[in-house]
Formats: sequence, structure tokens, C-alpha cells
Amino acid sequence: MINKLVTNDLPRPAPRSSEPEVLASEIIERLTYRIGKDVKVAKPHDWLTATILVIRDRVIDKWMESTRKAYQHDSKRVYYLSLEFLIGRLMRDAISNLGLMGEIKDALTSLGVEFDVIAGLEPDAALGNGGLGRLAACFMESMATVDIPAYGYGIRYVHGLFRQQMAEGWQVELPETWLAHGNPWEFERRESSYEIGFGGSVETVGGYEDPERFVWKPAERMIATAFDTPVVGWRGTRVNTLRLWSAQPIDPILLDAFNAGDHIGALRESNKAEALTRVLYPADANPAGQELRLRQEYFFSSASLQDILRRHLQQYPDFTNLADKVSIQLNDTHPAISIAEMMRLLGDVHGLTFEESWTITRNTFSYTNHTLLPEALESWPVPLLERLLPRHMQIIYAINAQTLLYARKEKKMLDQQVRSISVIEEGGERRVRMGNLAFIGSHSINGVSALHTELMKETVFSDLHTLYPDRINNKTNGITPRRWLMQCNPGLTDLIRESIGDEFLDDAEKLVALDRFAEDAGFREKFAEIKRQNKVRLANLVAQRMGIRVDPSAMFDIQIKRIHEYKRQLLNLVEAVALYDQIRSRPELDWVPRVKFFAGKAAPSYHNAKLIIKLANDIARVINNDPAVRGLLKVVFIPNYNVSLAEIMVPAADLSEQISTAGMEASGTGNMKFGLNGALTIGTLDGANVEMLEHVGADNIVIFGKTAAEVAQARSEGHNPRAIIENSAELSQAVSSIASGVFSPDDRSRFAELMDGIYNTDWFMVAADFDAYAQAQRDVDAIWSEPASWYEKTVRNTARMGWFSSDRTIRQYASEIWRA
Repeated sequence: MINKLVTNDLPRPAPRSSEPEVLASEIIERLTYRIGKDVKVAKPHDWLTATILVIRDRVIDKWMESTRKAYQHDSKRVYYLSLEFLIGRLMRDAISNLGLMGEIKDALTSLGVEFDVIAGLEPDAALGNGGLGRLAACFMESMATVDIPAYGYGIRYVHGLFRQQMAEGWQVELPETWLAHGNPWEFERRESSYEIGFGGSVETVGGYEDPERFVWKPAERMIATAFDTPVVGWRGTRVNTLRLWSAQPIDPILLDAFNAGDHIGALRESNKAEALTRVLYPADANPAGQELRLRQEYFFSSASLQDILRRHLQQYPDFTNLADKVSIQLNDTHPAISIAEMMRLLGDVHGLTFEESWTITRNTFSYTNHTLLPEALESWPVPLLERLLPRHMQIIYAINAQTLLYARKEKKMLDQQVRSISVIEEGGERRVRMGNLAFIGSHSINGVSALHTELMKETVFSDLHTLYPDRINNKTNGITPRRWLMQCNPGLTDLIRESIGDEFLDDAEKLVALDRFAEDAGFREKFAEIKRQNKVRLANLVAQRMGIRVDPSAMFDIQIKRIHEYKRQLLNLVEAVALYDQIRSRPELDWVPRVKFFAGKAAPSYHNAKLIIKLANDIARVINNDPAVRGLLKVVFIPNYNVSLAEIMVPAADLSEQISTAGMEASGTGNMKFGLNGALTIGTLDGANVEMLEHVGADNIVIFGKTAAEVAQARSEGHNPRAIIENSAELSQAVSSIASGVFSPDDRSRFAELMDGIYNTDWFMVAADFDAYAQAQRDVDAIWSEPASWYEKTVRNTARMGWFSSDRTIRQYASEIWRA
């Protein structure tokens, strides 16, 4: 019946008018009847909600049309499983993609409402930590844009990633309350609810002649309920669904316990369920945190797979064609337990044999790896998995046995190779390696930049690559130009349209036509003026939020990303101290005025990352208040980095810092956003910087430091950072100043341990790359001192960044992995 309803021709609602007068009338109607407010007493947040509801109605029309089309055309669906979706604010995105920005602004103006004011009130959906979650959001938008039927699956975190505040320069984590006043974009789908189990036991059933079946009897159960958010593609081509799961108890209150006086204990089932979807990335430094993280990953994986299989059976009689109609992409290792869960559902619930289930599973799943860092390739203690997911542990052992027997007997692999590919890590504490499980259970494993993909083959997955040589492939990341150019930088977008026409709006690679304007002095002048306007906007934000005055005429040098030692904010800070010393020592030189901006969050349990934030704020306090610097250098750490802040900082950047230790950044997408908005990149040959170098040209990017191969060689041969520091006067003085407490007079030993790490091991090559980095910064100064040269290079960056559109990435996934 459901299938007939969506495939038959049914009456369609009449197209809605987009005239400003009609939109204004609809906004007042929503304000009155949906929000219950009179125009005279309506507050800005009321106007925001009313406007969203008007836009949402138009989105719904296209959403339903997209769903009908997928059924009518018997389309293959892509399911993107990600623990993070850093989607940010949605209103501007939807309005822009529907082509209604001018009409909506006119409608609100006629009502005495300023669009930018109410747009700024929309909460950021903080459902991600950084690049991984933002990539997932870009991919969802691009899948809708290139007309691929798709669902994104994740968790509806009540608080998401923490809100960051500063207390005496230290990071303080506070709950992010993006759902406090509801979410007008989402729809609860009570009919799409699934039971999720934990713990318990496994029983074997079946007679002597009957096939053996396994029945898992969980000790603990809860309900996953779906909340759907529409994701609009460019020009409304398609509207796909982001389905987020919320946990609910089966018994919200234990009445017997409550009536017996145990009022707190009576709510324990509700508390367990609420805790599951309350916070993104609970700290996992303790066993309770580890268990909660694993529960989250299984919870959303199981709910998503049950939903996928239910939808498939609505349309087809069985699962023999599942891999032809369904493609499931695992975004990193977080949803890797899905491999075992799919085997359980197909075998234990739907009665397929192990061999049938395994063939379907491997042909349906594909896996994106985002890191070469061992700590980021998740693994779980075997006892934890056996206790929490006993049936899945049995399935994992069965998968592992089959794989190891194949490796030993068919491929003649040696003991060390067999140990390397095993899903069970036997050295020390026995752990389940989720990266290996995802690799073995998928038909495609992709890296996210050319360098990262090759390093995958050589390092973390070298023996698995030997076992399955045809599985690893590359899909270099991309960004959506709708949000990261058209929306965040309308001034530049208008200039480009005036210069080369509108083709780039539909195909970002058409931006290359802008290349010829790099040598046009008149165009460069307009380009520079737009950059200055964006810098003024950022300067005003910093003044309002932090009380710090910065000069928009100075070079805006920006590093915004998750705080991590391999991303080397520390290298940037040490160079800032060295530059500070030079400016004071050589005041007669012609120094380039520079503002170093930082923003990003440190994981709550990551001590050194939080110490780096404190160092940035301590350095800023000293430098910004020293009259000897004469305003030539300022350091600003802006708290609570999120998508909305990035949309202001990215267009304002003159210099983009992409300085990770070579071989450790999988791709990066901030580098692409900055380049697209006309920033010059200073970076290492790491991640997608390698491909950016190829596309923008060596003259239009500043590359420094050791390559990935040189980093590996230095580590293997015994790197001696102490000798390097002692032979570099600037580095030695900077490290000594920081270690001795020049920037922390209240606690002179505060940063001693951090500097000892550079002196003694320098794992992240801060000392090794410092002199090259400092020289590269002086090269940047020289380019900046010649404005014609500077803007010629930055115009070429914008012109040549079209290849890094997520539309291109998604088309490659669709043709080479998903066959969609």
C-alpha cells in the first residue's frame, strides 16, 4: 500500500507563489496561527520561526516530489552513516538554494524586519567536531544538488559539541543548547521507531536436522525514534533527508519504584536513554565514557540499518538485490559496528545463511578512512564488546576466522601479516580493531586525498591492502561552493558574476574563467576592496565580542581548526613569539603589520591541546599590550568556533595556515574554503595541500617543511630536536621565553612541559620545521609588500579552486563506488 501511494500519480499542490507580497502575507499568517503572536508584539525570534516555516513549506513540496521520483524510477539509494553532521544554520542555505534570497529579504523589509538580524538568531546545529562533520554536511548538500537519492543517518544530540568559553585564558566547556527552543526544520517520525538492545545472552536454537539459529536476548532495551530534516540541493534540484535518531525509554517511569519512594531510581531507564543522545563525543578517558561512546555508535548504526532494511522490503520481496539498490557509506570507523549488525539482522532476524549475509554485506558497504593516527582508528576492549554486544562479538570472531583462514591458506601470508590484518588485536589487552572490521566488511575503502590514500596503503592498512589489493581508492574531499562562496561571501560572488557570468554557480570548475582577470589591475582593486569589507566585518566582531581592536589594513593570518598537536597551532605560536622578539629587537626594519587569528576547540580530556589554547591567550595578552610592538603584531584567539564563525573568518583571511605535520592530515577542507575565498595558503605538503599545489600552481601557494617521507625518515633514524633548537637563535629564544614563564608570570612552569616535548622528542616536528616556516613567513611578507603580486596570486587561488567542489567528489563516489 505504501509503495502504491508513493508511485501512483496523485494530485499535486499548486505551485506556491514567490512574489514578495505573497511571502510577506504567508509570514504574517505563520506568525499569527502557528506561533500565536500579533505583528505588534512579535520579537525577532518569532519572525525567524515564521520565516523558516514559510520556506519549509516550499521545501516540503520538493521533498515529497523527490521521494516520489526515487520510487517511480526505482532508484538506488545512498545511505551516509556519520556520527557527526556539522550542518550549522539552515535558513540561509535553504533560501539561497531555492533561489528566494531577494524575495525573502524584500518581503521581510516590507514588514519592517531585517533579514540579517533574524538570520543571526538561528542556532548552530553543533552536531560535529570539525572537518569530519562539516564534510558530511557538504556531502549531503551535494548529493541533493547532483540528484542522488540519499539519506544521512546520525544522532540527534541534545547538546552536541560543547560551547567553549574562556576563563583566565583556559578553555571551559559548557553545554550547547541548540534545541532549547525547538527546531522548526525537523519532523518527528514516530512510525520510524526501532528497538535497540544491549547486553544479555545468546541462545542457540534448532533441532538436529534444522539449521542452527542464534537468538540474542538483550538484558536492556530502548527505542530509537527518527527526526527528519530536509536537505535542499542547489536550485531545489532534489531534497534529501537527514535522519537523526533520538533515544527514548521503553518504560519512561518505573511506577512501582516511584510509589515505593524511590523517585530518582524510578527514572533510571529514562536517564539511560537521555544520556545516550545528550552529548557528542562523551569523554572516553574512563570505562564509563568508553561504554557510552560504544553505545552511541551501536545505537545509531542499528537504528539506521533496521530502517534501511525496512524500506527495502517495502519495495522488494527479499534482500537478493540489496546491493543493487542500496549503498551504505561508513564515514570513518564510528559506524563500523554496522558490519556486524548487518550480519546479525540478515542472518538472525531475516534467516539468511552466513555466506549469503556476508556476500550482501560486503557488496553493500563502503568505508571512508579519515586518519592515519592510531588513536583515531577506534578499537574496543574485547570484554566490553562481549558484555555489551555479545552476539556481535560472536559474529566478529566468525568474520575474523574466515578472513585469517583465507589469508593463511589462499594468500600464504606470514604470522606477522596475519596478526596485522586480524580484527582482534592480540598484543597486550585484546581489543577489536574497528578499522580492520570496516575494511574487511566493505567492497571499497577510500582515502580523502591522494597523499593520504597512498599512505594508507603503506602504513595502517598495508597488509590488508596486500590481501585485498583492489579495494583502496582515492576520493579527494571537497566543499560546497554554495555555502563557502555564494552565501558567506556575496560580495565576491557578485564580482565573479559580473566578470565571467553565471555558469560557475552550477559548475564550480567554470571559475577557471576568472584566471584571466588576475592580471587586470581594475579587477584586482575590486577584489581587494571586497576582501577589506570582509576584514572590517571580522574586526567589528572581534571588537564587540572581545574588546580587541585590530586594523583591517594589516594582514589577517588565520588558523581555524580543531586544536591538536599534529595540526601545529604550537608551531604558529612559537613563530609568533619569535616574530615578537624580532620586532622589538629590530624596530628600524619595515615589518608587515599582521594579526594572527586562532579559533578551535580542544577535546575536554586532551591536556596538551587545552594548554595550547592557554598559551595562545597568554601570548596574546603580552603582545597585544606591549607598546613596543606599535600594533605591528596582534594575536587573537576567538572562542566558541563554529560554522557561523567560520563563515565570517574564512572570507576575511589573507593568509591561510595549513601547517600540519606532513603525513598526518588526511585531507583538510579549511584549506579549500580559504583558497576559494581568495586567501594565500602557507602549508606543508600534507593532505589535500598536495593537490592544491597542483591546481593553483607553485607560484600561488607557499610550501615549506619536511615531506611525509622525510618526517618518517627523521623519526626512524632518531630525530635530535635539541641540536636543532640550539643551532637556531630565533627558535631557541622563543622556546626559552615560553618555557621560563615570560608569558605566564603567575605560573612560570606552566608551559615548561610543553616546551620539553619539543626539546626531547619533537614528534610533531615543530623544531624540525621551524626555520623553514619562519623563512616562509618572511617570504609571505615580501609578497604582501607588493599588492599587485599578492592579489594576482589570490585571484588565481579563487579561479583554480573549482575542482575542490564537493559536487565533483560526490560524482566520483557515485560513479566509482556507489554505482548510483
